[in-house]
This record gives sequence, structure tokens and C-alpha cells, in this order.
Amino acid sequence: MNAPVRELAPVIAPITAAPAGLPPMPPCSGRMNPLEALGGAFRALTANALRSMLTALGIFIGVAAVIATVAVGAGARQQVMAQIQSLGANLLMVWSGSVTQGGVRLGAGQRQNLSWDDAEAIMRDLPAVEVAAGSIRQSFQVVAGNQNWSTSILATSLDYFVAHDWAIDEGRLFSPEEANSGRKLALIGATVAENLFGDENPVGREIRIRATPFEVIGVLARKGQNTAGQDQDDIVIIPYWTARRSVMGASRANARAVNVVSVKVHEGEDMAAAEAALRTLFRQRHRVAANEPDSVQIRNLSEVAATRDASSRTLSVLLASVAAVSLLVGGIGVMNIMLVSVTERTKEIGLRLAIGARRADILAQFLAEAVLLALLGGAAGVGAGIAISHVMAEAGGWPVLVEWDAILLAVGVSGLTGLFFGYWPARQAARLDPITALRHD
Repeated sequence: MNAPVRELAPVIAPITAAPAGLPPMPPCSGRMNPLEALGGAFRALTANALRSMLTALGIFIGVAAVIATVAVGAGARQQVMAQIQSLGANLLMVWSGSVTQGGVRLGAGQRQNLSWDDAEAIMRDLPAVEVAAGSIRQSFQVVAGNQNWSTSILATSLDYFVAHDWAIDEGRLFSPEEANSGRKLALIGATVAENLFGDENPVGREIRIRATPFEVIGVLARKGQNTAGQDQDDIVIIPYWTARRSVMGASRANARAVNVVSVKVHEGEDMAAAEAALRTLFRQRHRVAANEPDSVQIRNLSEVAATRDASSRTLSVLLASVAAVSLLVGGIGVMNIMLVSVTERTKEIGLRLAIGARRADILAQFLAEAVLLALLGGAAGVGAGIAISHVMAEAGGWPVLVEWDAILLAVGVSGLTGLFFGYWPARQAARLDPITALRHD
């Protein structure tokens, strides 16, 4: 111990014992390494455990709210994208255009100007297109044994399964030869299979559509609901020409008419350019004048997906921003308590400075306390946020997706909050005059 310190020993000896409720003072060397700073910070926080818990409550609530809201937003985006993907990737849907009768404009699909030949022309004339499948859909009562079920009957080609990325769970698809020859074959969705056959295997069984018997050759893979909330598995798919000959009949005006054409574009192709080329092709085929509106309506499902995803992201950012206010409030609470801690420990700070501690050591210790306090609150908030997310999923049926990057971000932000709001109190502590601090009551 150097001479000045020996002279001050009688003065500082009574102060070396920690005041009631405060942690023991670090060793009298004054200087400390990072581990000692962390240990001192932990002892300071545990010495006033209740106060530390209440201080960290703001950080805890903020992080928990951020984790929960981000999880709900991510789950909603995942659900939307799953619904879009279930319709098919890189998909353009072409419907018949509207028609005007007596000055009244009817809706899309009222103008029966799409045909099987249009789908073939798309495949032939547009290199960007992978497949194009025309289809017609009507609702009928389907009977199997003593069971019956009202469902949609879709008549189409094999290209439809490629366009909509639809696989088979059991059985097989019909072949091109079977489709062209008018074989009475059917593929049924999972909902239809459950309602007509229960737990039994429907492959090889017979169903009747308008008293016409069809052999079930396959069960379609589940797709769930589409973006409009309709059950995509409540469907029976049969070959187009079979439907025209046996079930739906053919219009004399257009025996090759279809209601909609599903167009799948090759991966990597520009969807906007493909849509423009498709519009040009239909204007040419349907002989539409330059001053007339399009004869068909085209919907780009990629744009629908992007719009819905953008809406979900905006909502997630809004919710997370509201939750982040709690982090700000928590940070202010940390700063206030650290300022109180500096006042309470003024003599301790003066003593450490008097025996050789650097101002950087004082700054590091108080910063370590603030950051550790915020990190502990953030870690507890992460656990609570994950728990709240799962409770919301179970109770409300909301989709949630807890992402690790959101967790790491929340913990990192809580640490930075402690660092930012703890710097001013730590700086105030480091700038104390040791003589004035030792005289503090």
C-alpha cells in the first residue's frame, strides 16, 4: 500500500464494509478485469433482487410482446404463402371476360369465349409457358353405395395437375389415351373420400355422377383451403372429354368450351412479361380491336401472394413497433435505477477511486450492471414470448412461427437498450470526484 493510501487508511477503514443492502466491495486493488466487473455487477443486482426484478420488468414485457407479435405475423405469412403455393407456383389464371347485355355489364365468366383450342395455342405459341390446362367445373351429387355427397366436378386434362402442383396420395392418374377415349375414371379429393368411404380405401371403388358410374383410380393429396377459404379437397376430377360425353354435355355453339385456363410459366421467367404476352395472344385469337377491352381476364397469383405477404409484413411491423415502446419504457427504468444506484454507492465509488481504480473501471462496472440487468430481463421475456405464442396458437387457433433470428434480435436489442440507457449513469459514476464522494452522506 502506498504512502497516501496509508495516510488515508484511518479515514477509509470504516467505509470498506458494504452498507446494508449493498454487495461487498471488490478487492482493494481498484482495477478489475471483465470477469470481475461481471461478477461485481451480478452481486450488485442480487443484493437488491426485488428492485432488479421490477426494473427488468419493462424489458421483460417488451421482449415478450415483440416475440409474440413477430411469431403471429410470421405464422400468418407462412399460412398465406402455403395457401398460394397450394394453388400452384408461377400460375396465371385466365377467365372468360365480361359481356354487356342491354347496357348492363355482367361479371367475369359470363362470356363463354374460352376453348380447349386456346389452351393448345398457349402451349404452342408462348415459349415461356410450361403447361396450359383448360377446365370446366360444375356441382353435382356424387353417390357411392348408400352414401352421397354434393361436390364440385372438375373436367380437365393431365396438364392441370402439373399447373397446380397436385400430387396423388393413393392410386394413379389417368393416361392421355384413357382421357381421349372417354374412359369413365375419377380422382377424388380427401374430403370427398372421407365423406363417401370413411376409413376405407376408395381406389378401385365405384361412384355415380348423374347416374353415370365412374371408377375411382386415385385420391388426391391434401391441399387445404385456398385464399378464399374454399376447401380445395372437396372435388372430383374427371377427364375433359369424358365429362363432355357423359356428364356435362357439350354446347352446340362451342363443343370445346372451357370456363378457365390454368397457365403455368417456366421457373425463372418474368411473370409480368408472360402475362403481357398472354393478353396479346388472346387479343389476336379473339380478334379484339385496339379500342376494345380485353376479351378475357387474367389473374397473376404471384401478385396476389406478394400483396398478401406485404400486408402481413406491414401488420407485423406495426405490432412489433407498438411492442417496442415497452423496451423504451424499460430502458428508461434501467437508467433511473442505475442513477439511484450511483447515488447510493457514492462512497464506494470514491473509495475505489482513492485507492487507484481507473475511471474506465468504474464506467465498465456500471455498464456491466445495466447490460446484465437488461439481458436477464430480455432472456426471461424470450421464454415468456414463446409461451404466449403457443398459448395463442392453442386457444385462438392462430398460426404462429417462432423464428430464431427474431429471438436473437430481441435479446441483442435488450442488451443494447441496457448499454444505451446505462451509459449516462455509468459516466456520472466515473466522473465523480473521489474526495467529494468520500464525504457523501
